[in-house]
Amino acid sequence: MYKDRGIIKWAPFDALNGFHETIEAYKYEKGKKDRPILLEDKLNKLDELLKEAIENRLEIQIYYYYDGYIKNIYGHVKKLDRNYRYMILDNGIRLALDDIVDIIHLPKD
Repeated sequence: MYKDRGIIKWAPFDALNGFHETIEAYKYEKGKKDRPILLEDKLNKLDELLKEAIENRLEIQIYYYYDGYIKNIYGHVKKLDRNYRYMILDNGIRLALDDIVDIIHLPKD
């Protein structure tokens, strides 16, 4: 009966310089997705959630698009600039408003 060697058969390639990094870079590039297109009603909902978070000083979880991936971050909105279309969170992170795909209010403790 045939028995596969699994990952062991690829072990010699780890000895090649740069092979591992090249495979990881390929996996990263292959996993990228296109920027989601938000409809007008979703944009209005995000605007309402953002206003409420600012007025009530709520902690929010923000999902944003960055380099082909949807990432998330937590925080309170420290500054919102609608002219230049960005916001700064209390932890100093600056996000472009056009990159935001979803906002969730977190419950107060």
